[in-house]
Amino acid sequence: MLSIRPLMPSRWPDLETIFNAKGCSVARGCWCMFYRRSGRRAAPPKGGTYAQANRLDLKKLVDKGEFTGLIAYDGRTPVGWLSLGPREAYAKLQRSSVMKPVDDAKVWSIICFVVPAEHRGKGVARALLDGGIAFAKKHKVKLLEAYPVDKSGRSHDDFMWFGAKSMFDAAGFREVARRKPTRPVMRRTAA
Repeated sequence: MLSIRPLMPSRWPDLETIFNAKGCSVARGCWCMFYRRSGRRAAPPKGGTYAQANRLDLKKLVDKGEFTGLIAYDGRTPVGWLSLGPREAYAKLQRSSVMKPVDDAKVWSIICFVVPAEHRGKGVARALLDGGIAFAKKHKVKLLEAYPVDKSGRSHDDFMWFGAKSMFDAAGFREVARRKPTRPVMRRTAA
């Protein structure tokens, strides 16, 4: 059985293990910072890369004690990551044609799942989603919002960071908007 734990400074090496695993190259570049920013990004420090700057920026948030997401473990082995938190923490959502706010409701956004290739197909993303719902409920979050992919055929893993609509359907989420044919906005209460 998988256990789900919040990312904190002591668990940072576990997040690095996930992001450095095979099949996680997109996450290694983004470090779950893409949606936390809006507008043009400043150049990385001289001699550095955007990926290195993103990693440092996420680490700073974690070191400050800001909640940034959850890690799934199979025993002691980190096997997946879920980025979620208050919508306000994700500045890019305000400008997104797909993920912009539906209304003024206070929501926590489920942004992305990262599961290394060797752990895919084992229920890790669903365990993370269930863990996110439980975490939100425990912290008195009333409403969760997600932006999954809804395609009839199988999508390449690189395009499934947002999760599949069918997984959210099974977890009790309901569609509240659809601004692009394959990208619904879905919600469920956390209570």
